[in-house]
Amino acid sequence: MVLKYLTLWPLSVLYGLGVSVRNRLFNLGILESHEFDIPIICVGNITVGGTGKTPHTEALINVLKNDYRVACLSRGYKRKTSGFVLATETSTASEIGDEPMQIKNKFPDITVAVDANRVRGIKKLMQLPEKPDVIVLDDGFQHRYVKADINILLIDYNRPIYEDHLLPLGRLREKASAKDRANYVIVTKCPPNISPIEKRIILKHLNLMAYQQLLFTTMKYGDITPLDKTSRCSVTPDSAILCVTGIAQPAPYIEYLEKLTKQIHQIAFPDHHNYRDGDIHRIIQEYDKISNPNKYIFTTEKDAVRLALSNIPDEIRQRIFYVPIEPEFLTSQDQLIKNIYNYVRQDKRK
Repeated sequence: MVLKYLTLWPLSVLYGLGVSVRNRLFNLGILESHEFDIPIICVGNITVGGTGKTPHTEALINVLKNDYRVACLSRGYKRKTSGFVLATETSTASEIGDEPMQIKNKFPDITVAVDANRVRGIKKLMQLPEKPDVIVLDDGFQHRYVKADINILLIDYNRPIYEDHLLPLGRLREKASAKDRANYVIVTKCPPNISPIEKRIILKHLNLMAYQQLLFTTMKYGDITPLDKTSRCSVTPDSAILCVTGIAQPAPYIEYLEKLTKQIHQIAFPDHHNYRDGDIHRIIQEYDKISNPNKYIFTTEKDAVRLALSNIPDEIRQRIFYVPIEPEFLTSQDQLIKNIYNYVRQDKRK
């Protein structure tokens, strides 16, 4: 551990210097932050993966979609295309990325697009025949070329930014002080029974500004869902599960599955992993090794989007299931939702 610190600390200092210079250039106006004549809501973080951006983005879309034309713009991480791509009903995860594909599957009636250049992406969305009323940026907090109207910063309860370090020593993409750009800070993945005292301790450590509001959420697991829509799952404590994940932090998902059965086998791939034939072969091999006849393969909702495109034999595909997740607020989100609604409504009255 000491050797790792001594080796990575100088690199972390250099990285932090580069990030500070970049932010300083934006603060001075030398690098331009573009403003747009449309409400832009940004959901993001300052750490590498695992804070629950997509479920929180989906929760926000869910409350806006009934009253406004919503567009969601993402980078489309690890997609095999480039530039601006507008999602259609025939789009695939390889074309737009797994998380945008998940959002499009869940909300087929909203506009979903990807572009690493968010400024260009917003301009393209505003040129559509049906211009959106509001654009939600998925993972755009650090994309300072766009000046969002409302910034929502997510922080993982299990690894708070005030206990972390800059890359590559830690997982911070910016200094913890970058939180000051947020209007709302949400501490995600909290225990459902987090105490008021612990909330106050976190608030003290974060040392938020007067204009910022702190919220807490936990992850709520939904119904077990088959990859093959005709499949049925009857997991019991005597069942066995092969858990296949390609996410940043699979541990909470494993803990949830252990509530269903203690017979858990695991294959963990890197975050946003693109499943190839060799990976499918490995999954099948591990599945076949499990002697329990009542066995299933469980994956995450994000992985299911990618696995759906893979060449998986039907008898194995029928044994694959996932569990959707959504954030559940442990503090009142009324003010957050009310402010976003009012902001979009006022903009439409201009």
